[in-house]
Amino acid sequence: MISGEGIRGYNDAIILTIVAEEDSYGYAISRAIKERTQAQYIIKETTLYSAFTRLEKKGYLAAYPGEVTHGKKRTYYRITSAGRKFLEEKKEEWQLTKQVVDRFLEE
Repeated sequence: MISGEGIRGYNDAIILTIVAEEDSYGYAISRAIKERTQAQYIIKETTLYSAFTRLEKKGYLAAYPGEVTHGKKRTYYRITSAGRKFLEEKKEEWQLTKQVVDRFLEE
């Protein structure tokens, strides 16, 4: 399992990647992360919702109300054009980061 510490700088990019594919809500995003990583990374609920707040404040995500489930209105998120630009930057950064780290950890 991957530690939150090791992946922290990429939580925003992971969330934006999922929302770029289709609008989604917290539980579904959390489930998608767990499924795609084959449970090697499980994002904590507090981490997820603090990321939503941060991404909204930066203008990368926009929230809107969805259907009511269990008596509570579900909040959906969609990526903005600024979010798409940020995501592309993070993808490029990841490629460079991976190359640099591989130089030390790959043999």
